[in-house]
Amino acid sequence: MFDLLIIGSGGAGLSAALEAATAGAAVAVACKSLPTQAQTCMAQGGINAALGNVEPDTPEEHIADTLRSAHGLADEMMVRSLCESAPETIEWLERMLVPFSRIDPSKTPHSSLLTHHSLQTIAQRRLGGASHPRACYAQDFTGLKILQSLYDRCLEAGVAFYPEHTLVDLISTDGRVEGAHFWHFAEGEVHSIRAKATLLATGGFGDLYHGHSTNAYGASGDGVAAALRAGATLSDMEYVQFHPTAMAGSALLISEGARGAGAILVDEEGKRFTDELGPRDQVARAIFEKIDAGEKVFLDLRPIPHRTLEELMPQELRLVRLHARIDPFEEPIPIQPAVHYSMGGIDVDRRLAVRGVEGLWAAGECSDAHVHGANRLGGNSLLEIIAFGRLAAQNALATPKIVPDTRQSSDPSSRIEAIFSREGKFNSYHKRKILGKRLYHDLGIIREERGMRSVLEYIDELRAKLAQTALQDRARRFNRALVEYLEYENGLLLAEAVAQAALWRRESRGAHWRKDYPQEREEYARASKIRLKNGEVETC
Repeated sequence: MFDLLIIGSGGAGLSAALEAATAGAAVAVACKSLPTQAQTCMAQGGINAALGNVEPDTPEEHIADTLRSAHGLADEMMVRSLCESAPETIEWLERMLVPFSRIDPSKTPHSSLLTHHSLQTIAQRRLGGASHPRACYAQDFTGLKILQSLYDRCLEAGVAFYPEHTLVDLISTDGRVEGAHFWHFAEGEVHSIRAKATLLATGGFGDLYHGHSTNAYGASGDGVAAALRAGATLSDMEYVQFHPTAMAGSALLISEGARGAGAILVDEEGKRFTDELGPRDQVARAIFEKIDAGEKVFLDLRPIPHRTLEELMPQELRLVRLHARIDPFEEPIPIQPAVHYSMGGIDVDRRLAVRGVEGLWAAGECSDAHVHGANRLGGNSLLEIIAFGRLAAQNALATPKIVPDTRQSSDPSSRIEAIFSREGKFNSYHKRKILGKRLYHDLGIIREERGMRSVLEYIDELRAKLAQTALQDRARRFNRALVEYLEYENGLLLAEAVAQAALWRRESRGAHWRKDYPQEREEYARASKIRLKNGEVETC
């Protein structure tokens, strides 16, 4: 019996695990793949904190930038908690031996916020929507370096890891979660883990937009779907952030750090057409409108000195040469917006406890802690997963527990067996690809009612065909087809939630932009809510 079960091994999960283990708790971390392969490893740009290492900055300005980007949908108390804790969060990561990039200490202005001398030499860059350079970074490997450092510290702290465990469902008894059921990929069987408290840190659902997302395959919102089935409410699901600069064709990310260093956006004639460091929703729409009109758009790195590029973004230079097959020192990179981040998710209170479900907590991209609102500020996602991962663990351990009754257990084995034995004519891989394309087109950067209703009709068709959708591989062990089928089922549920929430919001606000309602409307200055009632998705 564990004190805390954490599902997900990204930055939120590992921060929570380390915080809990350091406090003496027995901690288990279950993850779908391997611990350092979580989506966090793909975060390049940096983690925000008002250190003032490049120019004077304060937490109040960080708070103001975050609230401005949120377009009135953020909880100011949660935003304040996030931004005011940022310098201490960086200091904690420093103690965890994260190798941040450095600047010459003689060029650093003094900051009274810094209690640790070495923080004064951490390099910072400006990301979109920020009034100052405040994103601390490690070249363009920021998320990866954080993840690797936290994993090392978790191993030292004795955290138990359960890799290759795909979440099937939460163990829920009378509205209380007591652990979770997993499909163990290597063994080919259901594995149940019970705990006094359970924390979801499973990441977002960007892979719904399959083939049109910077997210890795597998970012299918498994934890969000499981929480919804367990009685949780989802909020702000319509708010899906599109990153402005993904490579055309591959959707591989070119981080905001490039534009922060001086890269520019140009059209086919080589002319700039927007503010490169505006909020992400505005920049993405400006690019999309050009592409929708039949034009090509490019990110030009040539204004940045070669030596600076090689120092700041070595990974991205290699990816451009490999996938775009061009030399970014010689020509601009063709780009297009791609789905990048889920602002909405599991509705949690200010303690990060899941509303309406006892014994369950959520942190990171799978949760909606109401700090991003209608448009996340670049650099705040890494900050959220570290600061709120630790906070969720602290609160989960401080809450009085009831020891789970191990005699009571829902068992998903019969559901899994039914999937294995099913005969059918439909292939989920083909349908998943088509769904991603439909979502990108009709539930993308610019939306209108007709397209969204068309998407809902298509989702209904796919759900009706689930009984005739069979696995191509019937092996029990190492069956990737089963894992991806479970992701597909979760994706259909969440795609419907996104579409229903988007239809409800009859206005344009931040990342949700409707052609048929192009203005903000006061009556919608609140979060949308989604729940599951009698197996059906509905707004509430």
